[in-house]
Amino acid sequence: MIKSWAVGKGLLLSATALVAVIAASSAQAGGFALREQSTYYQGMSFAGNGTTGPSISSIFWNPATITGASDGLTIEAHNAFIFPRAELEGTSTIGAATLPVDSGDFVGDAWIGSNYLSYKVSDEIYLGMAINAPFGLSTKPDDGNWAGAGYNRSSKVFSLNANPIVGFKVNEMFSVAVGAQIQYLDVRLTNSAAHPLALNATTALEGDSTSVGWTAGVTFTPMQGTEIGLGFRSAVGHDLNGTVSLPVASGGLAAGTYNINTKLITPEVVTLSAKQSITDNFRLLGTFEWSNWSRLEAPKVLLSDFGNAQLTALPFNYDDGYFLSVGGEFDFNDQITLRAGAAYEWSPVSDAVRSARLPDNDRIWVSAGGSYKMKENLSFDVGYTHIFGTNTDVNIVPGHQDYSATKGSLVGSVESSVDILSASLRYTW
Repeated sequence: MIKSWAVGKGLLLSATALVAVIAASSAQAGGFALREQSTYYQGMSFAGNGTTGPSISSIFWNPATITGASDGLTIEAHNAFIFPRAELEGTSTIGAATLPVDSGDFVGDAWIGSNYLSYKVSDEIYLGMAINAPFGLSTKPDDGNWAGAGYNRSSKVFSLNANPIVGFKVNEMFSVAVGAQIQYLDVRLTNSAAHPLALNATTALEGDSTSVGWTAGVTFTPMQGTEIGLGFRSAVGHDLNGTVSLPVASGGLAAGTYNINTKLITPEVVTLSAKQSITDNFRLLGTFEWSNWSRLEAPKVLLSDFGNAQLTALPFNYDDGYFLSVGGEFDFNDQITLRAGAAYEWSPVSDAVRSARLPDNDRIWVSAGGSYKMKENLSFDVGYTHIFGTNTDVNIVPGHQDYSATKGSLVGSVESSVDILSASLRYTW
């Protein structure tokens, strides 16, 4: 009886519904990472974010950069306001019936807050803490009963990550650091149990998890004015425990709420950055990032109340993700610094696996920003980014890993763009 249910992926939000647990909407970085963790580096499209600078927010990508912090205690507060737009238009077909598809704007505005602290214990030892929201999602089509509701009705994901670190300045050329990640993840996902033509009842899945990982990094300064930074954020394995609510009976399960569990492992991220002084007041910066998304493959969702019988599998089947950015900053005077940058992001989501819940694709970033030093120990940063989405097709038809006969086909294209405004304060005692 349970076996027949296990092969019926239709009532579990679609086979890739849980992708959203560790995936971001078009408002954020490809795959799962919320890149908007620093106002300072956003102004350069995150070029050089693994090297030292006035802002200690670089410790999110490379903890070794903490050894560039000022004497005493430094605190930074960053706020990013994200205004995305994404709309899916096309057709949905089930049997002989074809419906027009128009999701409306299905990605919500978001605020991302990040906080950083550093303390210089001695000329060699530095302590720090980063508190971030590395994952996030908020999607909800204008009409909950739109023709694609079987594949996406709403998604909400909240995360919180605490990252204590310790850095050691070996000498004027080398610094190293390690840190721990203590990460909380909370999820709620809903969709129509079948195609809206047949049934509008909602299937809902929710759960949370707390888990741990680690970070490490090194900076290398071969000569004055030249710096290379290499940072690593480990995978975090989440044992997500929660429930799935079924509005109707199916297979061997009656309508009701059931306990589930699944293991979701976030990808490793490697960040390589460089900074080169061209003149006393002008610097060029660059970053290359790799995210190991292909490690996810197809995690299993298990029924906790039925001896962990497999309910379904989640076929991510992603490629790896890549990010390349270049930028520069210019010290206009002793108080004002201006910066700008551009980037290209290769999404891990290919045409073959793209879903209605996460119609992700490659992006182009263009950014500008600046800093104002109000006092010797107090600075203010601002940043602006516009992200251009590239051509994005959704083609959920027989043979696609998400396709369900009860929900029909979904074929269309997505138009998307994002505007991001951010501001931060930095204070040193």
